[in-house]
Amino acid sequence: MPKERSQVKREYVWATEDIFGSVEEWNAAYDKLAAAIDYKKFTGKLGDKKIFLEYCKKDEAVASEFERVAIYAHLKHDEDSRNSEYASLMARVYDLEVKYGSETAFVVPELTALDESVLKSYIADSDLKDYDYMLSLILKQKPHVLSVECEQLLALGGKVYGGFREIFGMLDNADMKFDEIEVDGEKVKLSHGTYGVLLAHKDQSVRAEAFKTYYKSYISHINTLAQIYIGNVNKDVFFARARKYEGCLDYALSNEDVSVKVYDNLLEAVNGALPLMHEYIRLRKNALGVKELHMYDLHVPIVEGADLKLDFEEAFKLVKEGLAPLGKDYIALLDKAKAERWMDVEETVGKRSGAYSSGVYSIKHPYVLLNYQPTTHDVFTIAHELGHAMHTYHSNKYQPQAKADYKIFVAEVASTVNEVLLLKHILGTCTDVKLKKYLLSYYMDMIRTTLFRQTMFAEFEYIAHAKAERGEPLTKDNMNAEYLALNKKYYGEAVVHDDEIAYEWARIPHFYRAFYVYKYATGIISAISIAERIYSEGEAAVRDYFKFLSSGGSDSPVELLKLSGVDLTEKAAFDAAMKSFENTLEEFKKL
Repeated sequence: MPKERSQVKREYVWATEDIFGSVEEWNAAYDKLAAAIDYKKFTGKLGDKKIFLEYCKKDEAVASEFERVAIYAHLKHDEDSRNSEYASLMARVYDLEVKYGSETAFVVPELTALDESVLKSYIADSDLKDYDYMLSLILKQKPHVLSVECEQLLALGGKVYGGFREIFGMLDNADMKFDEIEVDGEKVKLSHGTYGVLLAHKDQSVRAEAFKTYYKSYISHINTLAQIYIGNVNKDVFFARARKYEGCLDYALSNEDVSVKVYDNLLEAVNGALPLMHEYIRLRKNALGVKELHMYDLHVPIVEGADLKLDFEEAFKLVKEGLAPLGKDYIALLDKAKAERWMDVEETVGKRSGAYSSGVYSIKHPYVLLNYQPTTHDVFTIAHELGHAMHTYHSNKYQPQAKADYKIFVAEVASTVNEVLLLKHILGTCTDVKLKKYLLSYYMDMIRTTLFRQTMFAEFEYIAHAKAERGEPLTKDNMNAEYLALNKKYYGEAVVHDDEIAYEWARIPHFYRAFYVYKYATGIISAISIAERIYSEGEAAVRDYFKFLSSGGSDSPVELLKLSGVDLTEKAAFDAAMKSFENTLEEFKKL
């Protein structure tokens, strides 16, 4: 049973007092911030360098204080979601977000409307060097920005355009009903959560029944689900054409300043490595000892009973040992994180589940939420979340506020580097063959689900949008056919491609943020390449990696990854990730 928060040792509770000492302090700061969110004096005047600089300084001060107020409310609410006072803090933050968004809505349209020569002079001006990358993105957007009247019209439709995701979410989370199934002699009500658990059940018949029952609900709603997704794709086509982009992919990737070549490289590399994936699927079938391997058998562990049952202190010590290749300064920072209580460690009543890391620029250290249990997965979660925290710490330390926040494209790199380094350390030091097999299978499943599976999703998105752009009608039948063909291509002949899997596309919420899922794949590819280089080259690779960790959002994420030795516009990083998968597969087969 989870503890009450009052029962947890102080050293395992995060130090929110570093942000505000009390809710009363927070209230005072909130009132002061609400009064400061007033930008009327800058409207229509950003073409004057002096006024633009004044706006930037004011906005930085507001953003810094807004971050303090928002993160404190967020952390306190996640400590105990039952606490109505903390819930009210979050509600007030949302109100402030609306006010801030309204007050600053003029900024981007006004800047993009400036003459190109003005923007270029701003970018070259040393007084504005903290804002040069932001301005360069504004300059890139100029060819795609419409007249003021058209921009206002598009802005008015914001809620309408976002409605497809909301409709899908309502259907998927609120209205979708699942039947009961029998598990170990008891009736179990199927849900999104129990479905994931049951796919790891040791009994194949239970997995099969859960799979078929789960998809039965999606199949019964397939006409509605298809129309929601088709509407979302058509919306993407509308925006890409309205803003004069080459296509939906170009439009989506431009928002994060990423070249389409990265997407093309990913699809080409993964398609070239599919024989390795097929070999892994054959290995999984043999390891499970099943007559037929089905799609519902891909989530059950192929090695059981090899958990690292460590208490938190032992787990933290192991994480430090695993990350030792990153150097003494990195390890000292991990100790600092523990000593200064950046982490909220234990599961408590009312606490938010899962794990995450959040940064606060003005106090120079991030926070990490954990719900630690003595399992192998949770040991890796410590390493993963501290990877996020160290990325945030270094970016905040070495970048001005305007350039500190890194893009989602690189957000999972540092966390996954830590996981790979920890895995390599344990594999290199453990003598327990069963544990070694478990960790090798853990790594292969990480690559299968994060690299291959997400790339398959990305390829489906590419096909669906390309059809719509060519004027070909999208239907439930042709989307099912395309998805089933991809499933067969990616997973090979060693698995039975159950009829239900053709409908999987209809239940993926990430498809309502077009061309998002590929970032999971490029993230793990980058992380594997960095970790492999650290192991093979040592100190030089670590130095380059720290340049990346310290770069924040100071340039295009693809350019920033080059600091660590990863160039996603070339093939080497993709090849390194596939080689790592191949080596792991061979080592597992030997055992």
